[in-house]
Amino acid sequence: FNSLNAHQTAVMLNATFVRPEKFYLSGFSNIPHVKYYYVFLCFVYVVTVLGNAFLMSVIYLAKTLHTAKYMIVFNLALTDLCESTALIPKLLDTFLFDNRYIIYEACLSYMFFVLFFTSMQSWTLLTMAYDRFVAICFPLRYHAIVTKPAVAAILMFIWCFLVSLVASAVSLVDRLSFCRSLVINSFFCDHGPTYRLACSDTSLNFIMAFVAFIMIMIIPFILIVISYICIAIALIKIASEEEQIKALKTCTSHLILVAIFFLPILSTNIASLATYIHPNARIVNSSLTHIIPAMLNPIIYSLKTEEVLISIKNQPFTLRAPVIFISCNYY
Repeated sequence: FNSLNAHQTAVMLNATFVRPEKFYLSGFSNIPHVKYYYVFLCFVYVVTVLGNAFLMSVIYLAKTLHTAKYMIVFNLALTDLCESTALIPKLLDTFLFDNRYIIYEACLSYMFFVLFFTSMQSWTLLTMAYDRFVAICFPLRYHAIVTKPAVAAILMFIWCFLVSLVASAVSLVDRLSFCRSLVINSFFCDHGPTYRLACSDTSLNFIMAFVAFIMIMIIPFILIVISYICIAIALIKIASEEEQIKALKTCTSHLILVAIFFLPILSTNIASLATYIHPNARIVNSSLTHIIPAMLNPIIYSLKTEEVLISIKNQPFTLRAPVIFISCNYY
């Protein structure tokens, strides 16, 4: 497919600009029994949908969870659900049923939604870190600072900002001319592997990819680290060891979420810049970093957060109906 003639599958818009009719997603190469991996992804998707839908149902039905903090948790669960839905069903259709050609416009839409919801995960985790920072460092002012209107405004700003950022990155791909190979060496229409296929100048795309990676991954991660440094300093000043442990317990779930989201993504990107990674290994790492956090987030929050556990125990009959309904239905 590398020798695929782009001129035969492209729509010539003018003498120098070529827009392809379709791209070809390469996915894995020469891996035996690879369909078992896609079956595993199907299982992950089912668990992700049920887990996040259940967590959202708990938050919606339990009046005690109608707080600013759980507005952020609800937003994370919604984001996880949307990202998995944007990525996994199309991925299964592409590789499990061998529909590897994707229309040009659909490819850009695919790229936008996957990158946007991944970005939302990152910034929602930062918002949760802000909530923990205020709760521990300014406990007497927490309810005055972290209010539902304030959190709603923060989340609305994040949604608007990230829509603009990701849309800008994707729109810059649309200005490129593709007259070489149309084979995207990835498991979805990833930004980097797609724009690098162009035969026109991609320097602006590279700059945008760099800026987007900094804004989406690096800045939130650095701010989260800074917030926990401040939290650690505040906890050291607390005289009682029992109070220190109690305060740390409120951060445990969030720290686990941060670790399982940021560490694989950052390590994969750093490794790809520092050394050669086999395409198959890169695709496995990248796909798992996109889907595993979305599956684990609701499980971790349901099992590690005391307020959620109490709400589940106190409303077994109320919560049963939604669960049954759900189960039926950069570089």
